[in-house]
Order: sequence, then C-alpha cells, then structure tokens
Amino acid sequence: MRRPAFYSRSPRTLPPAAEQAAEQADAAASPKATGAGGVVQAAPPRAGWQPGRRSFALLVVLCTALATGSVWWPRQGSKALTQKDIDSAVLRTLQTNTLPSPAARAADIIRPSVVRVVGYGPEKSTPEAKTQKRGRNMAKGKPPEAPNDGGPAGEVERGVGTGVVIVDKGVILTNLHVVAGAEKIKVTFADGLEAVAVLTGVQPENDLAVLQAQKIPDDLIPATMRSTADLRPGDQVAAVGFPFGIGPSVSAGVVSGLKRSFRSPEGKQELGNLIQFDAAANPGNSGGPLINMDGEVLGIVTAILNPTQQRTFIGIGFAVPIENAASAAGSPPF
Repeated sequence: MRRPAFYSRSPRTLPPAAEQAAEQADAAASPKATGAGGVVQAAPPRAGWQPGRRSFALLVVLCTALATGSVWWPRQGSKALTQKDIDSAVLRTLQTNTLPSPAARAADIIRPSVVRVVGYGPEKSTPEAKTQKRGRNMAKGKPPEAPNDGGPAGEVERGVGTGVVIVDKGVILTNLHVVAGAEKIKVTFADGLEAVAVLTGVQPENDLAVLQAQKIPDDLIPATMRSTADLRPGDQVAAVGFPFGIGPSVSAGVVSGLKRSFRSPEGKQELGNLIQFDAAANPGNSGGPLINMDGEVLGIVTAILNPTQQRTFIGIGFAVPIENAASAAGSPPF
C-alpha cells in the first residue's frame, strides 16, 4: 500500500541540473495527449504547487482581517474622558480624603534632625531663666515655683533649648545663650537616644553655638539647608522645637520681614540681618530650625520680641539666616 507523502511548508529548491532532469522525468511519466494529425503532445510542466499552501495563505488573510476589525469595531458603552470628568474625579478625591497640611509634611521631614538640648549647672536668676523654669514646671504639672529637681543627682537643669543636626557625624547647631555657662550639656535625638555633647564653636555676634554629640544614632539624618536669597515676606514657614521643654512642637506662620534687628532685653547684645516670622515661638524654641514647606532649614530661631516681663510670644519672632548659622560651623552651605 502506498504511503501518503509529507510536504514541507517551504518551497523545495533544486540545483539547475537536477531541476532540468526532474522536469524531463515528469514529462516522460505524464500521460500524453494526442493532438491533430496524430502528433503526440507532452503535458505542460507542473508549476511549483504544494498542497496546503493556498489554504494557509487564506487563513493568514482571514486572521489579519479579524484583528483589524477588532481594533476599528466600535465598542459598546465606551466614552472618551473629558476635562470635566477629570476635574470631577479630582474634586471628589479632595472631598473624601484628608490630605496632610504643608506644615505637617515639612515637620515630618525635619523631625529626625531636631534634638532637645539641656544645659546643667548653677541655676540662673535672670527673668528669662525664671520664666523658663515656671513654664517647665507647669508643663510637668508642678507648681510654677517648685524647685528644679528634674535632673540627675547633683545636676541642676538651668535651661532647655533646641538644636538641629547639620552633619551626620553629630554636629549640631543651637543658640549660644542656651548652653552658655553650662557645666554639662546633654542632647536627646529623635529616636530617644541621650548623649553628652561638647561645645566646639561659637559665634557670639549671631548668638550661635556648635555642639558635637559624643554618641549618635546609627541612622542619624542631617537637615537640608536652603539659601534665603529668594526668601520673601509672606512665604510660609514653620518653627520646630521644645517650647518650655515640650516637644518636639510645630507651629506654622509666614515670614513677616527680612533684615531685622533685635536688642536683647538686658541691652547687652544687638543682632542684625534677622528673619522676622509670626510662627509661635517661646522659651525653649531657641536654637531650633525655622523651615520652609519643603522641610529645609532657612534659619535658627534665636529670639522673640515681648516688651513685657512675661517674655512669651506675642507674634514677633526672629531667626538667624542659615548662611550665618552654617558659617559658625565652618561650612558655609552656599
């Protein structure tokens, strides 16, 4: 019984000589037709036909037509989005989701770099020191004039302030008046680590001090500093610190003015080229960062203006521009 032949999908190609011999063999084997006059005519040579090839081509054309039709066939129920649809979706999202305020986002960025600074030593008797002591006692639920016994044995907490880490090796900027005269300085980092710090530099004309922590967290994050060259009145700012030892606390406001001057209540020192702001600041905010809404440090909070003996915030605070503050650490940032 003869077996059916198997055909390749690609045309078979033979050398010229073999192709000619194959044609002659086909002519000899094919049945002969008798024409007029009894002349025998050879059957015409077979074309290079291969079974299934035409069917395959037809299938390819059909698949291509179906694919093209599926792209251009109109879809039922589809609708092109308009700008009105997009605006409506955005408005619904804003109405149904509570977004963090710019000040909250900025505080989250700077918080890992803010430290609590405490100076220990002989208790001060200045009006400002007494105001801070009363505020700290009230924050702890104690009578305003209660004795200062919150520190370690043999150490008197003479003042609480704030600092900001500017180098990941534990270099901290703060106010000079926070640590001046302290026999021992301790800083508490954002993760709760407490360490002794030493004074490594001062800039009295700007009431600035540079501290070096003796122990630091493994993942300490320094703050990012931003030039004040393009700062304008009305720009949003936030003050982060430990007012009366409570914190870290955040207050938001705007830049009220630039290039301001301030004279200390005792008249011993006058500071110039200050940033005036209206974000709430109180004793304990001193040395903390004044930041923009990107969490970048614009200045170091250094003073508040209050003509009364209360020494508390009434709407006017001052900060040393970060250009001056960074130069105190020996590394101008701009």
